[in-house]
Amino acid sequence: MGLPVFSRGAEDSSVLVVVRIVYGVSGEGSGHSSRARVVLEHLLASGHEIKVVSYDQGYANLSPDFDVVETEGLHIATSENRVSVVKTFTENLSRLSDGIRRLKEVRAQCFREFRPHAVLTDFEPMTAYLADHYDLPLVSIDNQHRMRYMAYPKPAHLAKDALVTETVIRAMVPRPDVSLVTTFFFGEVKNERTFLFPPILRREVRELAPERGEHVLVYFTQAFDSFLDLLRGFERERFVVYGYDRAETDGNLAFERKSRAGFLEHLRTAKAVVATAGFTLITESLQLGKPYLALPMAGQFEQELNAHLLDEGGYGKNGRGGGAEAVGDFLYRLPAYEERLAGYPRSDDAALFAKLDELLDDGAREALASRARREARK
Repeated sequence: MGLPVFSRGAEDSSVLVVVRIVYGVSGEGSGHSSRARVVLEHLLASGHEIKVVSYDQGYANLSPDFDVVETEGLHIATSENRVSVVKTFTENLSRLSDGIRRLKEVRAQCFREFRPHAVLTDFEPMTAYLADHYDLPLVSIDNQHRMRYMAYPKPAHLAKDALVTETVIRAMVPRPDVSLVTTFFFGEVKNERTFLFPPILRREVRELAPERGEHVLVYFTQAFDSFLDLLRGFERERFVVYGYDRAETDGNLAFERKSRAGFLEHLRTAKAVVATAGFTLITESLQLGKPYLALPMAGQFEQELNAHLLDEGGYGKNGRGGGAEAVGDFLYRLPAYEERLAGYPRSDDAALFAKLDELLDDGAREALASRARREARK
């Protein structure tokens, strides 16, 4: 297929080679779409043409501002901060027929009609498999691939979970030609196709001027009533709670309705953060110097790893189990965490964007070359 070339103008003899890109974005939670938004804004500013493929929260977050084709995706069902295997299986099984229909739509709109030159994926499997089917270069941009292509410390009791997780990642995105991995822990990479970068953060977060207030920000994506009951015992503390979408005060718990601006303001002025161990909120909190009590969701290895690395770095506490003793110890150690966070390396997205531009420059020449090198090793 021919690459489109557009002149910058009669007064400028240089040309801009526009690359048509399909960008698959996982719709599970908001972290993937938050990261993808930053990348999409950069790519569009560079003049490229993009079709996004996403579902659920990713589709809801991105479709108002970008050209997004809706698909079906995998969903993780939880209860009381624990993955429900049965519910996860049944809910995904019920979407199977819609998934087949969506696959046909994505193939038609994004591949046969749009005729992309390259595919990016943020842990979205449909576009990853279609990239291989159509022999297109595939670049992964996510934090999941650190668990596949980066060495990292892990407790012995999580060794089996680590192997299972690596297998799942391989099944979701089987053959990335290049992996741009975001991480707050930098280990040794396992191949020459993997590159590590600091976390991609929303512009709104980077522009915040953090202050130390007197409240602790608490955030859950699913109800976790037993933990809130535990927090009521810390009567001297004030907890601002998001995730229940109601506005009321119950003792030392102040519930807030869903609000992006309100959440960011409470994050900016929090003295600490208590939440599940999701990558996005952890890294946003670290950027703002906020100690973090991470409550890893049982059954999710990535959250277990995030909480472990956070604790190892001295930036907060692994609250695995979520008991009162863990909360009390975390609050007691806030000064030590704050001192450690003063030295946390803060950076922008320039290095990742430079690498992405290198891959896509001149009609995605380097991305195509990366695919050719990998195919040659088969």
